[in-house]
Amino acid sequence: MSTFVPAVRHRLKQMSSELRSYFGVPFCMRDGHTGEVILVSEGHCTGDDAILASVCSGIRREATPAIVVEEVGCAWLAIPLKDGSQDFVAMAPFRLPATTSSSPNFTRIAHLLGVTTKDAKRWYHAQTEWTITSLERMASVVIEKMASDLEIGRLTEEIDKVSDSLSSTYEEISLLYGLTQNLRISSSDSQLGDLALNWLLEVIPCRGLSILYQEPKCHNGTSPTLESCMLMAGECPVDARILSKLVDQFHLNDKRSAFVANQRITERADWPLHEIRQVIAVPLVESDNIFGWLFAINHTEDKGFGTVEASLLSSVGTILGIHSGNIELYRRQSEFVTSVVRALTSAIDAKDPYTCGHSDRVARLAVRLAQELNLDTETLNLLYMAGLLHDVGKIGIDDSVLRKPGRLTDEEYEHIKLHPELGCNILSGLKELEDVLPVVLHHHEQWDGQGYPHRLSGESIPLLARITAVADAYDAMSSDRPYRKGMPIEKVNQIFLEGSGTQWDPDVVEAFFSAREDIELIMREERAGIGFDVNSWIKSLQEA
Repeated sequence: MSTFVPAVRHRLKQMSSELRSYFGVPFCMRDGHTGEVILVSEGHCTGDDAILASVCSGIRREATPAIVVEEVGCAWLAIPLKDGSQDFVAMAPFRLPATTSSSPNFTRIAHLLGVTTKDAKRWYHAQTEWTITSLERMASVVIEKMASDLEIGRLTEEIDKVSDSLSSTYEEISLLYGLTQNLRISSSDSQLGDLALNWLLEVIPCRGLSILYQEPKCHNGTSPTLESCMLMAGECPVDARILSKLVDQFHLNDKRSAFVANQRITERADWPLHEIRQVIAVPLVESDNIFGWLFAINHTEDKGFGTVEASLLSSVGTILGIHSGNIELYRRQSEFVTSVVRALTSAIDAKDPYTCGHSDRVARLAVRLAQELNLDTETLNLLYMAGLLHDVGKIGIDDSVLRKPGRLTDEEYEHIKLHPELGCNILSGLKELEDVLPVVLHHHEQWDGQGYPHRLSGESIPLLARITAVADAYDAMSSDRPYRKGMPIEKVNQIFLEGSGTQWDPDVVEAFFSAREDIELIMREERAGIGFDVNSWIKSLQEA
């Protein structure tokens, strides 16, 4: 008897059982090519093996059920069956009705059944009568039914596969869409990287994931250690040093493409990382820059990674690389803008040495007032830059007027009142600084509409300009000048109280009095070390 894999034998038993339910008799299953018996159902008569085996190939070729052996009172029915690429023939004997001219010859029936004459008689009387026509018709119907069931099963499997594929594809598209929605400059490498790793862990059949960022990606003013630039999710059995060794040993930075290593590679004697049995490494690449590597480590079922996983990781790596490239570009642009602002601030100080440091103090005072008014961090950073540049227009004011130690004439005062508009004109060509223009132009407007240059009033004056106006006035009144000492604090307080609601926004004046302690501390601080990210020095101010 031929040996088949368990799955095939199980399927044969199912078909045999199904045939028995239709015909009411047990069937024998034979190989469609050789005629060899594969499966014998309980209670089945074996028959003449030589005769039955010889007809199987013909039944297989014709693919039509047929009566293959016939005797008065008995006939063998053969039914061709198919399971995938394998062909089978199901056979069973049936009782035929006796005719008026002849009666069953039980000796011959016994030979056809392969049993004794006594057993042949017992079998004959226990069977239901079939006609040859009804057997052939029933067999044809059964074949169509079983073929339909087989096709339905195949289609169901295909649908399940397509459904699984669609589900997986949907997850992958959702992941990629989610990442692209988070491609904001405000999102750091680690924020987007952590998001990607946790989403990938749900889609990729791996035990662990990691991102190794390479220099110069970690910008903190120093040379970072690799550990500070590594992200992990899941069970990651390696550290940054080991992953760096993998990148170096296989020259991945030179190849700049996905690297896949399964057991064929990792089980070799020269494989250096015994903790890793399967790995995919894809670069975080943008243009000519490689910002790091994304790794999927050790398959959950200890299988090999394939092109599907490598392709998805490569897509994610490209997104992360583009994001890192954008951040790097933004950082360089920010550094350029910062250098421009510092240069302009230095130019203001050089132009008017009597007020050196005024712009920086005003910027920090304005940020403290804005913080009291619960403005967000992005606005605080903008306000600090605007405070530094609020007097940039004084570059265009005559030195004789700007440095005059005594009282200004009306004509000189009108001339110095031009500096807001001059400053706005100076900065108007720099797109990166366009958000500071309202502060530069309107920081001398007054709440009652008596200011300049446009005599705006109330809330029509931009909020950041109103805040800067209070900070500017406080520094001007309280700072020492070569021609006068700073006003006593009591005098400054009185002026602010009297000017609240006329010269200045009353809410900003209220914020000034609420933050007096910090404001006095800011006035005593040195300028050195103050950066353009207000979070750092606000924190130091709070800890002071």
